[in-house]
Amino acid sequence: MVDGGPFGPASVVVFGLFSAAVWGAADFGGGLAGRRIPVVVLVLATQLVGMVVAFALAMLRAEPAPAPVDLAWAGISGIVGSAGILALYAGLAVGRMGVVAPVTGVLAATVPVLVGIVLDGLPQPLVLAGMLVAVVAVVLVSRVAGSPGSRSGIELALVAGLGLGLFNVTVTRSDEALVFSTLTVARLAATLVIAGVVLVTRRRPAIPRSLLPAILAIGVLDMAGNAGYLLAEQTGSLAVAAVLSSLYPVTTVILAALVLHERITRSHAAGIALALLAVVLIATGSA
Repeated sequence: MVDGGPFGPASVVVFGLFSAAVWGAADFGGGLAGRRIPVVVLVLATQLVGMVVAFALAMLRAEPAPAPVDLAWAGISGIVGSAGILALYAGLAVGRMGVVAPVTGVLAATVPVLVGIVLDGLPQPLVLAGMLVAVVAVVLVSRVAGSPGSRSGIELALVAGLGLGLFNVTVTRSDEALVFSTLTVARLAATLVIAGVVLVTRRRPAIPRSLLPAILAIGVLDMAGNAGYLLAEQTGSLAVAAVLSSLYPVTTVILAALVLHERITRSHAAGIALALLAVVLIATGSA
């Protein structure tokens, strides 16, 4: 962990919230695009876009080549991350979103928080309070009504949360001089795994031309979210970075309300309010 950053002690907050904002926008776009093409094809295409963008930025920043241990950590993060993404989308497709989304989000935040506390120790009381409030906010914002008697998808949510939580831990284990080099390797590993799934399921990787701009945007946003998360961890604690970035469902809900005119329920409104409170507590405690 590097002390401070371009925004001083608030750097972890700025980068963590940036990650949440762009990850939420990517999920919103992915949800819309997933209605037109198979999810596994969508994920494969966006991973490819992210890999190309990350490689170009790594070259632009003249980042050093990853050492063997960095390659290993990045490869592992790509594998567990791809498993998490595929399980998440499968769970949302066959289960109840009101179960799958919050369980995945909370578990994906809890794993790195526990690891972060072991590595960095307990945060300041205000920061710890903000982290707990943020977890509650994620649960409330992610709640979506499901049809009675439908499959819950809890088993897929557990796999998704564990996979994404492990990604959030392993992707930060590489050399702190690396950002986009790490993400390039992670995306390459994820692309290979998902390409294998496409071959096994015999999905035709065809994408309508009209959807290409959306695929490009989703891939860039997702990569930006990963970069923001890495920078948050490098300028603050792993636990705080993980919790702040896990607020991405707030962005998705707000975009759905603005663009699709979906109704914001009392649960959503309470979750958004708690998310704002969590940011204030974490920012104040980190100052």
